[in-house]
Amino acid sequence: MFTKELILRIFSAANILRWNDHIRPFDFFELDKQAHKMIIAYIVAKFEEEDGKEVDWHKLIEGGIFEFFHRIMLTDLKPEVFHELMSKKKKEINAWILDILDVEMSKLGGGFKDRLSTYFSDENYAAHEKRILAAAHCMSTRWEFGIIYPWNAMIYGIENTKKEIDESLATYDDLSGIRKLVINKKYYGFLDLCGQLRFQQRWAQAFRIPKTTVLGHMLIVAIFSYIFSMQMNASKTRIYNNFYSSLFHDLPEILTKDIISPIKSSVDGLSDIIKLYEEKQVDERILPLIPPEWHFQMKYFVQNEFEDKIVENGKVKIIDDACNYNDDKYNAVDGKLISISDKLSAYIEVAMALEYGIKSDTLIISKQSIYDAYAQRKKGGIDFKQIFDYFKQDTL
Repeated sequence: MFTKELILRIFSAANILRWNDHIRPFDFFELDKQAHKMIIAYIVAKFEEEDGKEVDWHKLIEGGIFEFFHRIMLTDLKPEVFHELMSKKKKEINAWILDILDVEMSKLGGGFKDRLSTYFSDENYAAHEKRILAAAHCMSTRWEFGIIYPWNAMIYGIENTKKEIDESLATYDDLSGIRKLVINKKYYGFLDLCGQLRFQQRWAQAFRIPKTTVLGHMLIVAIFSYIFSMQMNASKTRIYNNFYSSLFHDLPEILTKDIISPIKSSVDGLSDIIKLYEEKQVDERILPLIPPEWHFQMKYFVQNEFEDKIVENGKVKIIDDACNYNDDKYNAVDGKLISISDKLSAYIEVAMALEYGIKSDTLIISKQSIYDAYAQRKKGGIDFKQIFDYFKQDTL
């Protein structure tokens, strides 16, 4: 089970600034960088599979989560400092990180802590997946740098930074996904659209700290869903689907922005109109940016995202509980679990803002309404109330 400390550690990434020694048009945060990285890793891995190269998706997902925690622990080290330290004290640094995370990871169960240790101690473990993640890391960094570069043209050393980023990315040109993202403007457009979700702040009508974005929120929901899926002993396909359905669940907001729940429920039938509009926008403006072979899966991820569902005879079927279809052949998704994870993330965002002393009727009412609607829900034997209760009081 998640500890309160681990949840707060996850959210701390929303406060870790990137490029804070450069002129920036807006603040870049580590949480958003890691979310973008995981989306890019998905793209690269899909292309790897198309080239006949095997990808262990669970090692890829867990590797991304492991590296996320690793990066949080090392906070805001400059890349050259990070690489210098890791080249000389990698074993000791990793041991220190694992020691700090020991209790939090042990309580997750399912061998998660042991795989975390193996990931950083055994260079041969998940070697291909590590390379995909490293390439995705470089591509995400280059995307960020493309934004700040014009603002820093006069800064000493900026051209050297540009050269280092380009050279780092070039070391992964054996990965077809990287080549295609660099060359094909259409595929890069999908990466770019997803990156733009970091410009959209959550709770736009309420001032909060930390100011989580839609992009960062999607990663938090994905991590929650992944851990909960493991604790439910979900099948491999359910775990895969739950993670990526969570990671992409707010993808239509690239085109619609965040339409808050009170608006959706204010007029009878309005929610259905919004959903149809989102589906139309996904079909016309998002799906054309990825290969046709990926369209069914992407629509499966983002449409009816909060409904349990399976694929039957090539068609999507809404069901009561994916726990009753715990076999890879059903291609099941626990949409209700994703909904709980989504609302849990929102609940914690509000609770943290209140803890920082930001009092508003919007935050107070929202916190109570989310708790009342979701804290008592059950899924796969998991007691979500325990986690909601970590943050029930205004003090964390």
